[in-house]
Amino acid sequence: MLATAMDNKENVFNAARDGNLVVLKRYISGRPQNETEMLVTAKTGGATPLLIACRNGHFDVVQYLIKRCHADVEQPGSVIFDGETIEGAPPLWCASAAGHTSIVKLLVQHGAKVNSTTKTNSTPLRAACFDGHYEIVKYLVSHGADIEVANRHGHTCLMIACYKGHYKIAQYLLSLKADVNRRSVKGNTALHDCAESGSLEILQLLLQHGATMDVDSYGMTPLLAASVTGHLPIVEHLISLPFVKREDRIAALELLGATYVDKKRDMLGALSFWKRAMEDRYNNSPVLPKPVREPVPAYDFGQEVNDLGALDELVMDPDEMRMQALLIRERILGPVHPDTSYYIRFRGAVYADSGRFDRCIELWTYALSMQQNILEPLNPMTQSSLLSFAELFSFMLGEAGRPITRGRIVPPIETSDMLIIFKKSIREVQYGQRMLEQMPTHERDSTALNRALVISLHLACLLAR
Repeated sequence: MLATAMDNKENVFNAARDGNLVVLKRYISGRPQNETEMLVTAKTGGATPLLIACRNGHFDVVQYLIKRCHADVEQPGSVIFDGETIEGAPPLWCASAAGHTSIVKLLVQHGAKVNSTTKTNSTPLRAACFDGHYEIVKYLVSHGADIEVANRHGHTCLMIACYKGHYKIAQYLLSLKADVNRRSVKGNTALHDCAESGSLEILQLLLQHGATMDVDSYGMTPLLAASVTGHLPIVEHLISLPFVKREDRIAALELLGATYVDKKRDMLGALSFWKRAMEDRYNNSPVLPKPVREPVPAYDFGQEVNDLGALDELVMDPDEMRMQALLIRERILGPVHPDTSYYIRFRGAVYADSGRFDRCIELWTYALSMQQNILEPLNPMTQSSLLSFAELFSFMLGEAGRPITRGRIVPPIETSDMLIIFKKSIREVQYGQRMLEQMPTHERDSTALNRALVISLHLACLLAR
């Protein structure tokens, strides 16, 4: 009997998923109301038959489940979009996200709440804005959808429309007086989202509606965000605006050059931006000299160049250009911004790939020290760095002295290098343990601490080899 019930549940779900109304009716028609209710409320893989039918756009199945089976139009479940599992999604959210306009209207007509949310507080309206379903956006708004409800990250419908490049939706939301300068939890605005995604048209639209150049929690303006992501048209437009300060214009061009070195691998493009920045620094009044800092061993004791002659010479030394990019990025973004340590680690990985393991270890150690100085204990970025070291050391120990690809020979590891990283891993465990001990018992999650312990044990085993 139990097996039959389970089979029926699975058959009903599969029929709803595949849009097979004939088969669905075969398993439901003629059953008592309580059995029908059990079949349409049961979940398979976290989703009900109604939910999966809404996800897949099967209008006739949705209509049958609602009208004949009295399926709950508000019962949430789990669905997959773009490879990501969305928890607590109501049927209206699924239909809106997938762009099924007729199903959206059917659900609303049968009482679905237009402002219901997923577990992350995403509304059906935000889901429609994400993938550019303009007609659904207008329909939901006309039926009372709140355009200002943000998800758990404080990200609004306007922000996601801007980030995804949906001009018509952004224009429509602005016509409804959407808050153009609202900030997310991390302090970014819709203007930041435009700058990061590269939509110049929408960025201009936002500026016309009073968007301001605010800074986010990393101290990033939309101009710097465009430089980090390498969107040249946006950088050029923003630095041409009269309210952008000269020093901000210079920093944007310098940072854009660093992006062209490491992300776009365009050395000549990088040089052209650095030249423009340097001319603005030194050929206009007052002169704005670069700050002088102590040489960093990890950067091969390099210093930022201060004159056009030295800049021209960089074209003969690509490795020095790459060090310039790291120096510039750290100066402008600071150690707090994730890109600073990311590109230091990236450059180290490139060195390792070319057989220069000593430079890799030097750069990675510098990045790890930076992370431990500014991030909270057990931060995923710090743990990723420690794990990378464990993997690198394991590879080097296994391959030491043996020719590998392209004839490179892996050198022996300096015990002192391994010991430095092992001590840093122990520090991470100790600080993480103290942090957990200070938290209320019900809030403690030892997952990250356990991961740090495993990495430390891995490093200890490598030291003992």
